Amino acid sequence: MLSPLDYLFGLFSLDIGIDLGTAYTLVYVRGKGIVINEPSFVAIDRKTREPIEVGARAKEMWSKNPKDILIVRPLRDGVISEYEITARMLDYLIRKAHEQTWVPVPRPRVVVGIPSGVTEVEKRAVIEATLDAGAREAHLIEEPVAAAIGANLPVLETRGSMVVDIGGGTTEVALFSLGGIVISRSIRVAGDEMDEDIVQYMRNKHNLLIGEPTAEKVKVDIGSAYPLPQERTMLVKGRNLTTGLPDSVEISSIEIREAI
Repeated sequence: MLSPLDYLFGLFSLDIGIDLGTAYTLVYVRGKGIVINEPSFVAIDRKTREPIEVGARAKEMWSKNPKDILIVRPLRDGVISEYEITARMLDYLIRKAHEQTWVPVPRPRVVVGIPSGVTEVEKRAVIEATLDAGAREAHLIEEPVAAAIGANLPVLETRGSMVVDIGGGTTEVALFSLGGIVISRSIRVAGDEMDEDIVQYMRNKHNLLIGEPTAEKVKVDIGSAYPLPQERTMLVKGRNLTTGLPDSVEISSIEIREAI
């Protein structure tokens, strides 16, 4: 139950949509579009468990391995794995979305996207984390539905429309007709597994140890599912597993296709 003051703040707060992703979290404000696109990372103090940084600045620390700071990805496979940290991240995002408003304590209405295959317990965790972050109302929408609406697919027609949404933790596949989902699948294999495959490939084929941030950069820069008109190459830096010294290897998009 909202207090009268919270209700008053709610009247002047924004209506926002949050795509709570394993890799990135996006915040949409009605009438403004996407205002935040931040990595789903939180840097916390190892002793106190208090958040230090959220989003892009926390991800920058990821590859540095600071001694007294733990880098946490509070979502795994599209669902909450660290409840309290997720709530703090949502609080940060809600406040950041309201930076240009005069509301001192935002109390927005929030719609959160979730994978189509989540359990009732996982749904409840998302709603409670959103309410704990300061939302006065929290609603859920399945990610394939949001993707279809955003892509202006003719979901109300009798002919079928298909959405394939490959995220960081899950791949969503759904078939729409007459305004509803005919069939859908949520596969917990997506971009994160591709990163891990690249790490393993570099270790096994080139004897080079690289981290997930480097693997993600390789995937984005030269990764492909099909042969390219002009294949690309990239210099990858890491640690040689034989000598233990820094090393670099030039790899091609053909190799990355093989890896993933």
